[in-house]
Amino acid sequence: MECKGQISPQGNHTTLVEFILIGFSDVPKLQGLLFGIFLILYIIILMGNSLIIMITKVDPSLQTPMYFFLRNFSLLEMCYVSVTVPRLLTDLCKQYGNISFLACAVQMYIFLILGDTECFILTAMAYDRYVAICNPLLYPVIMNSRLCIQLVLVCWTTAIPVHIGFTSVVFTSPFCGCNQMNHFFCDAPPVVQLVCGDTFMIEMLTYVIATIVVAVPFLLILISYVK
Repeated sequence: MECKGQISPQGNHTTLVEFILIGFSDVPKLQGLLFGIFLILYIIILMGNSLIIMITKVDPSLQTPMYFFLRNFSLLEMCYVSVTVPRLLTDLCKQYGNISFLACAVQMYIFLILGDTECFILTAMAYDRYVAICNPLLYPVIMNSRLCIQLVLVCWTTAIPVHIGFTSVVFTSPFCGCNQMNHFFCDAPPVVQLVCGDTFMIEMLTYVIATIVVAVPFLLILISYVK
């Protein structure tokens, strides 16, 4: 499988026009089976989460903050798998998948945003349970509809500006020779592996973002359960 790219006149770096996602191309005999498995799982995830959203929306007894956050979490899960699985299913129909430079950047950006949003929503759900258990008499006052909507908006929007900067840093970096990516979608680690030169800035940004969106929510969730 040949590497594709255009050599820039400034030097020996490669101006990539697309990436090649190797994915499951090394097991061509299993691609039909994998296509069926992933398609069934994808349909189950969409149907299951859609059912959760509809039931918690229609049933009057489920109009509580806990189920409000659960609806958002189910919607998030549907978006999360829809970023990667449809593309994977398409690529399984071919020997390998090629994805344009811009499409790869967009996919990685949305995937990272949804991953961070998941951490934030789990933290909001933990806070809801903390208030319900530790302050049951004040629970209806504290967890009012306005606060719930504000928490959800913060969860869905906080990661957007963060990953605009991170994705810009990654995809404005020079890429070396081969454009083959040993993955089935554009995730940050395999993309960064193709970057030329010093990746210290990218690695530092990764650690900082991981601390903010993973470690901090984890500690808050842990503290809420200890309380």
